[in-house]
Amino acid sequence: MRLTTLMTILIVAAALTASAHHSFSAEFDSNKQVTLAGEVAMMEWVNPHSWLHMDVRKPDGSVERWKIEGGSPSVLLRLGWNGNSLPPGTKVTVVGFQAKDGSLRASSRELRFP
Repeated sequence: MRLTTLMTILIVAAALTASAHHSFSAEFDSNKQVTLAGEVAMMEWVNPHSWLHMDVRKPDGSVERWKIEGGSPSVLLRLGWNGNSLPPGTKVTVVGFQAKDGSLRASSRELRFP
């Protein structure tokens, strides 16, 4: 009886996690690679993914605010990152894939510093 209860709890937990989380291909387009150079505006350490907000200057001088999805906070911490690793104003280049809906959101693949 206990094993059945435990299995039920695990199945329900897995289903809730799967429904709350999205796959890359559901939200981002692997054919829309973008390279964005700009400055960090803010870094959000939230689950299930961190979000880097960055200001990217366009050729006409206007600025776009992009929201870049990154790894989970726990993974970033294990890799040596912390809440102070990307302070506002830090210059970065992000290579990633743009959202399917064309919004200024992307999934990061690579983060570079000048």
